[in-house]
Amino acid sequence: QLQLVESGGGLVQPGGSLRLSCAASGSTLDNVAIGWFRQVPGKEREGISCISSSGGSTIYADSVKGRFTIARDNAKNTAYLQMNSLKPEDTAVYYCAGFTTTFFMRHNCRRETSSYDYWGQGTQVTVSS
Repeated sequence: QLQLVESGGGLVQPGGSLRLSCAASGSTLDNVAIGWFRQVPGKEREGISCISSSGGSTIYADSVKGRFTIARDNAKNTAYLQMNSLKPEDTAVYYCAGFTTTFFMRHNCRRETSSYDYWGQGTQVTVSS
């Protein structure tokens, strides 16, 4: 059973950067597409980025496009979310999630929470001066 654990959250000033990591255990990430989501109290969980299992496809929400970069290192069984030019409105709990793909789905990427089978526990990101 695939398990995902996020790390790298914390407190950062506006304009700063953080890199979140999503470490997998129990199974390989080779056939797993990875998404990053965030949630603030009282709001629905928002899909902000996804990288396909092939690594060849990525998508971003408009709110983070140009500032966040998703990546994966299958050799380390880890995915990342590099967050630059952070804004106070980026404050949220960030989650990584995964869904298993077949060979024909290796370039698929999705932002809907319902598509994902595996979830991490979340890491808090706070952007404040």
